[in-house]
This record gives sequence, structure tokens and C-alpha cells, in this order.
Amino acid sequence: MRIGDLKHRITLQAPTLTPDGMGGFKTTWTDIATVWAAIWPVSANEQVKNMQVAGEITHRVRIRYRANIRPSWRVKFGDRYFNIVGPPVNTEMRNEWLDLVCKEAA
Repeated sequence: MRIGDLKHRITLQAPTLTPDGMGGFKTTWTDIATVWAAIWPVSANEQVKNMQVAGEITHRVRIRYRANIRPSWRVKFGDRYFNIVGPPVNTEMRNEWLDLVCKEAA
């Protein structure tokens, strides 16, 4: 992989529970890091759910290796959000790159 492939600026976000003032909690997102990434669409499909067509797009996001990324996090890219759907993949087990499999949030 060439360094020039990391041309997208993304923000990694972690969920945080905050009190809602009525005894419950709501999920807010906290920015953890802003990094350079390569983003590739992997697959797209449409399904009929509740009498409506719902589309789903899967992406692969590659970043430099970071040891602290969790599957509960998400990726913010501009005004788009991608939910991480599995554990990060340490490409070639060399601690150089991480691949994140993500689904675009609706």
C-alpha cells in the first residue's frame, strides 16, 4: 500500500452514555482521533423491510495501526457515518495497517 492511498480524513468516535435528566441515559459520540484513511466500497444490496426498500452498503476502511479501536466505535467521514461491524483486522499481522469492515449508517 502506498502512503498516497490514505487520502480521506476520518474521525474515529466512541459511544458515551450521558444522563438524560430523567433517570435514563442516551448515547452520544465522543471524538477519539482524526486520522488519514483509505475507503473502498465492498458490497451493496437492497432488501424489502416493512414494505419499504432498504439499501445497505459495506465499506472497508484502512488506517495506520492503532491498538485501542473497538467494534462498538464508528467512523465519521464528512457528513457520513460508518458503523464498525467486526473486530479490526491487523493486516498481515505486522502492526502497520488496520482494516475496519463497516456498514454505512442510514
